[in-house]
Amino acid sequence: QRQLLESGGGSVQAGGSLRLSCTASGYLYCMGWFRQAPGKEREAVARVLRASGYTFYADSVKGRFTISQDKSKSTLWLQMNSLKPEDTATYYCAADTSTIGACSIPGRIPYWGQGTQVTVSA
Repeated sequence: QRQLLESGGGSVQAGGSLRLSCTASGYLYCMGWFRQAPGKEREAVARVLRASGYTFYADSVKGRFTISQDKSKSTLWLQMNSLKPEDTATYYCAADTSTIGACSIPGRIPYWGQGTQVTVSA
């Protein structure tokens, strides 16, 4: 079992910045951030392979969001810049010990944080 504890989030005006944090314990192959807006499916935002440091981003956030990690502290961050109203959603930290899917498929990921709300006003 893995516990993921999120922090950060909040409300900001368009163009502003926020940073999300997620701490986890134990071995993990990958970690990532997903988001879900009301009435929409959960979508991948960014993910990282823990050992190699390879990162992947959704096209909608490339150039604006940065995922990073501190493996020694088992901490994951998501720095969100140039926020847009369409970024408004509940953001979830996710993690997996399996290489299958590499944290890209929500239905296959076993470990999730509690979610944190990000609201961007126009």
